Amino acid sequence: MKRFPLLVLIALLLLPGLRVKAQDDLFGHQEKKPPRKGWLITFNSNFDIPAADMAKDFGLSARVGPSVYYKTQNNWMFGAKVDFIFGNDIRVDSFLSNVKDRYGTFLTGTGTRIGVGTYERGYMIGLEAGKILVLKQRRPDNGILFLTSGGFIQHKITIYDAGLQVPQLIGDYLKGYDRLTNGLFLEEYVAYVYFSKRGLFNFHVGLDFMCASTQDRRDYLFDVMRTDNAQRIDILFGLRGGIYIPIFKRKSEEVFY
Repeated sequence: MKRFPLLVLIALLLLPGLRVKAQDDLFGHQEKKPPRKGWLITFNSNFDIPAADMAKDFGLSARVGPSVYYKTQNNWMFGAKVDFIFGNDIRVDSFLSNVKDRYGTFLTGTGTRIGVGTYERGYMIGLEAGKILVLKQRRPDNGILFLTSGGFIQHKITIYDAGLQVPQLIGDYLKGYDRLTNGLFLEEYVAYVYFSKRGLFNFHVGLDFMCASTQDRRDYLFDVMRTDNAQRIDILFGLRGGIYIPIFKRKSEEVFY
């Protein structure tokens, strides 16, 4: 019986807190957490479909590369990125036509036939800015990201003669075939962004569209026997995704990953 008053006292002390919690659960009142701010290190990959002049030279391609952002507490993102372009589908009709024999191979200096590898290679470097539109207030870092990028793009055809056996493809002669092209690009990316509460699983995935104004930078193309200085429109569109490594700060200014 002596314990009864003590139990009543404890119940009276806990009752206000239990009542508030019950009201929050019933009416959905929860403390509104602000978005987190800090640095984001990102590793991205793209699967691209070419269009316009890009589709005349290349087929499907991929991009991989890092980016770094600063995310504000208003969910604005500012940063920079580098993408490396990879592809194996070369579609230039006349490419190396004056060097290949009737079998589609190449003659070495000793008269033997060999194959030569040809690949699409390039890179993009630029600045980025965008904003996350929150879908649920209880997850203030997650939502739809609208990101705009702008910068410099360069691509060419890499010709790989392992033993440097084809005389027409050695040294400066390569410049007459590699279609070195560069210019300025503008890119739009719409994605879903997810940050886990503990920061262990964070990603983005969405649709990407890139358009560039470029020009061939070689003085003379050996296979077509002319200069090609026409202005080009290079387009890539497809899927993009990646993972975030966030470096946010708690209210106590303790850094966590």
